[in-house]
Amino acid sequence: MRALLVLLGLAVVVAIILMSLGMISIDGGRLPRVAVQGGQAPKVDVGTIDVGTVNKTVQVPVVEVKKADTTTAPAQ
Repeated sequence: MRALLVLLGLAVVVAIILMSLGMISIDGGRLPRVAVQGGQAPKVDVGTIDVGTVNKTVQVPVVEVKKADTTTAPAQ
């Protein structure tokens, strides 16, 4: 436990020394300035899209389901 406290104390002393030498700064920093100026959007050539519906008849396969005959004994 003492060793942990000694290491913590040394870390605090090192941090204070680095702050006094100017190697560590905790003033919060500043955000960069950004300037936005008006302008014109680039001209883009856009094609046309034709959307519509078409009625079609589609052939669907016929599926028949038959119940299994449960009166006969299963084959062995």
